[in-house]
Amino acid sequence: MDINITHWSLVTSFPLLSAMTLLPLATLIGVWQSPSATLALRVGYAGALLNILLSVYLLLIFDSENSGIHLAEHLHFIGMSYAVGVDSTNILFIPLTAVLTLLALIYTSITRHVSDKLFIACILGYEAILIGAFAALNVLQFWFWCALELIPVILLTVHSGTGQHRRWVVAQLLQYWVSGLLMTFAGFMFLAFGLIDSEHALSFDWLMLKQNNAYLHDEVLIFVLLFFGFAIRMPLFPFHGWLPLLAEHGTVASAAIFIVGLKLGVYALIRFIMPMVPGVAEQWETFVLTLGLISIFYGALLALMQINIRRLLAFAVISHTGMLVIGVFTFNATGLEASLLLSSVYGLATAGMLFCSGLIYERTRTAFIPRLGGLFDSNTAIAVLFLICALSTMVMPGTPSFDAAHLLIEGTIEEDGWLIAIAILVGNVLAAAFLLRAFQQIFVAHSKRATQPYRCSHYSAIKERIITVIICGLLIVSGFWSTPWLKFIDQDAVAISLMYPMHNAQPDNKPAPTKIITAPLDDKDSRNE
Repeated sequence: MDINITHWSLVTSFPLLSAMTLLPLATLIGVWQSPSATLALRVGYAGALLNILLSVYLLLIFDSENSGIHLAEHLHFIGMSYAVGVDSTNILFIPLTAVLTLLALIYTSITRHVSDKLFIACILGYEAILIGAFAALNVLQFWFWCALELIPVILLTVHSGTGQHRRWVVAQLLQYWVSGLLMTFAGFMFLAFGLIDSEHALSFDWLMLKQNNAYLHDEVLIFVLLFFGFAIRMPLFPFHGWLPLLAEHGTVASAAIFIVGLKLGVYALIRFIMPMVPGVAEQWETFVLTLGLISIFYGALLALMQINIRRLLAFAVISHTGMLVIGVFTFNATGLEASLLLSSVYGLATAGMLFCSGLIYERTRTAFIPRLGGLFDSNTAIAVLFLICALSTMVMPGTPSFDAAHLLIEGTIEEDGWLIAIAILVGNVLAAAFLLRAFQQIFVAHSKRATQPYRCSHYSAIKERIITVIICGLLIVSGFWSTPWLKFIDQDAVAISLMYPMHNAQPDNKPAPTKIITAPLDDKDSRNE
């Protein structure tokens, strides 16, 4: 199988992916050096807006007609290598991260964190970490970014969280995440050192590992270490215990970006497991399918039992994760496209509902559903945002999840049959039940207590509407016009689906050999030959 590599210099005049990673870090420094909180927020806005413009430029120049790595950057220094690139598996996650960073800053300006420079800096640092991780084409580089993610999460939780047991929550988070990081690190070590016996030099470069994965040893061990490490990160049942705690005691602005970070685990499955050990992944299909189904129903049923809106949304994420993992393990392009598109939609929609929960908390000082009610008339923008986001996660027509869910059902039927597809549909019905029930109790039912106005009411109404318009606009427009987004993820999804030895009748359970084709730097037209 051929992998086309297109260097960034053939497409643009500057290394775009590195610029998008470094820009938030530069903005972070500017925020920290600002003499006032107002100026710090304006600097944050400027950096976030510029990164959104760069992400739009990324989508415009991305070659969706051809599979392979685009805008590739490779540097080697002091025995280390730096490699980034973009393809169908990460093209949607990078712009999504940029958009949610801006929305998180707007949300910050409404809340009590508006004068907190550390809070603003952590959000920008989080953006840089996520973009760096999504773009990484070196396994150690990816692991390094994932490890760095602990810093803003811990700082934001301890410094700005709303719960009473934030340090205990951080301790629980560290137990889960550090164990996951250790497992993925060990898996990457086995992946890299597994090629040495076959006379290949030690390398952590994703392209090199993928090209020579037929020579790997200890493939089952590599799969187990990487899968369980990423399962903690997604999170997938039964590795989910840290998420409801963090959602309840953490801060909403960071959680909204963190929702995209959760999709990093699903992305890692597609990037680092399926191409490297496809035969072992096929052998473990039944086990992963079982965990996915349990996650769907466990998350949905637990969400129905919650009285805290943040914990409800956390269990909703666990339920969604089960669907995404099942889509990845359908071993066909249809299911993989569904998982990629659903990951983006769920990330945006769940972030929108988290913003709603935070804005409700600002008015009422409570996140407990039984204490709320009757908020629709006084909080119309928040109610509309919550409803549109809820409908988007319930795969209603007119939302981007509708087409993605159809692809998921189609791919599941092709691989696993009708029973699994029906189970996914039932899980979606449960999702509709707990989300619509929450909407009714919070916004429609009789009010149980008086609401408290914002301290910055002059600005909050406008900024609430800005958040609502941006999120609802993206969901509705992409729902009625989903073809371009599907086109972005189509080519590489098909290429990945051809790598599975059992499903494509390759002998000896080995994938077809990979051949890397690098476009010459002096001939732009030759890169597609």
